[in-house]
Amino acid sequence: MAPSTPLLTVRGSEGLYMVNGPPHFTESTVFPRESGKNCKVYTFSKDGTLFAWGNGEKVNIISVTNKGLLHSFDLPKAVCLEFSPKNTVLATWQPYTTSKDGTAGIPNLQLYDVKTGTCLKSFIQKKMQNWCPSWSEDETLCARSVNNEVHFFENNNFNTIANKLHLQKINDFVLSPGPQPYKVAVYVPGSKGAPSFVRLYQYPNFAGPHAALANKSFFKADKVTMLWNKKATAVLVIASTDVDKTGASYYGEQTLHYIATNGESAVVQLPKNGPIYDVVWNSSSTEFCAVYGFMPAKATIFNLKCDPVFDFGTGPRNAAYYSPHGHILVLAGFGNLRGQMEVWDVKNYKLISKPVASDSTYFAWCPDGEHILTATCAPRLRVNNGYKIWHYTGSILHKYDVPSNAELWQVSWQPFLDGIFPAKTITYQAVPSEVPNEEPKVATAYRPPALRNKPITNSKLEARSDKSPDLAPTPAPQSTPRNTVSQSISGDPEIDKKIKNLKKLEKIQKETALLQELEDLELGI
Repeated sequence: MAPSTPLLTVRGSEGLYMVNGPPHFTESTVFPRESGKNCKVYTFSKDGTLFAWGNGEKVNIISVTNKGLLHSFDLPKAVCLEFSPKNTVLATWQPYTTSKDGTAGIPNLQLYDVKTGTCLKSFIQKKMQNWCPSWSEDETLCARSVNNEVHFFENNNFNTIANKLHLQKINDFVLSPGPQPYKVAVYVPGSKGAPSFVRLYQYPNFAGPHAALANKSFFKADKVTMLWNKKATAVLVIASTDVDKTGASYYGEQTLHYIATNGESAVVQLPKNGPIYDVVWNSSSTEFCAVYGFMPAKATIFNLKCDPVFDFGTGPRNAAYYSPHGHILVLAGFGNLRGQMEVWDVKNYKLISKPVASDSTYFAWCPDGEHILTATCAPRLRVNNGYKIWHYTGSILHKYDVPSNAELWQVSWQPFLDGIFPAKTITYQAVPSEVPNEEPKVATAYRPPALRNKPITNSKLEARSDKSPDLAPTPAPQSTPRNTVSQSISGDPEIDKKIKNLKKLEKIQKETALLQELEDLELGI
């Protein structure tokens, strides 16, 4: 039997507290509200049974199931917390500081034994980025990056480095999910004309020229994002440059690469020019969705051969979110876009709903695969802070607006392990709700019944937009000065007259073509 809906944790100027999920939405007694503005960080364990938070004085751990305080640590400056996958270790990080005389500071990354409360190991970790060690799911392996090397520890014994992966100028690594054998993807940025590369290894086989399972080299990469699929058979690499040398985009340039553990690799061919906004794997590990191209952006599902399986057409979107069970996909336009969402049944490629979540800065699927959380949080936006709980059919089931003198900083679901909530049959009928939906309706062109619930494709406007430059979030209005004085073109009045008549004819022909294009767009052809 599936448990009740996960809890919501809310952190803001009104304090730190928990709310029961659908259908109740009452404040939970699991965690007594901690008032004040001093809570900087909180986290759940991967299975949702433990909760840790820092209140500016201490870092505390409680059991969510029996509501008891387990440990309290004197860490007033802690700003990052994370549990290891099996709840054995709590990792904490606070900003690194050096003493006034220039001597090295004290270790700022601590690993605590959750059972005993003792500190297992302390490290110096200067950067907040990638601060937390990475564990395998069974915790037999733990890895962290140190000066061009990845250090591996086994069975949470942090006093002995069991293995090292050394590559000159190694910049990032990602440990594979799932069971053994464990793999690791590593990224080395290019230098002096040499390309950047990502390599896949199987632990602990790092030595020798043929040790790598796969290798992919590429230019144009100031940074990369590496995404393993759930079955650890392949990695997607989004390679980005900070600046687009062509001047077409303020996002820089991005390319998408596919690397499989069997040695196969490919550049994913995206059929529209422009930025790559988002790439996500389906939990099935057999397909992924990319959102890309100058606005209006395209969204396409690809298979493991990097062939397009389904094209959602174009729209105002820059993000994609698969449901935990992988059977529903939300395409959304957040940030500088208006918050439009498209909820798709990806088994049948049918549109379920098109809700609008204006000013959203955060989106998350509930582990039950039925509910969605959207929120407007500070400091990204300091007005209209609050959150909404939706059913995927588009109904708002609960909303909370923070008072005008207060701020919402963070809100999130309590996590659960995969398989706890069974997948349910998709419904297309909006579920009933007592909460009025005050979101603005998005004006759309008329589409005949036969074309509804289908993506808009083959648009002439879309074909043109491939070559149009990307607009900045708040572009300055552009105007072309009109020349009111007629000028001679050839110097011969008779020839000028003929040119003028020909231009009139050209305009009439263009007008006919433009009217036809407008009609096509309104019909959704």
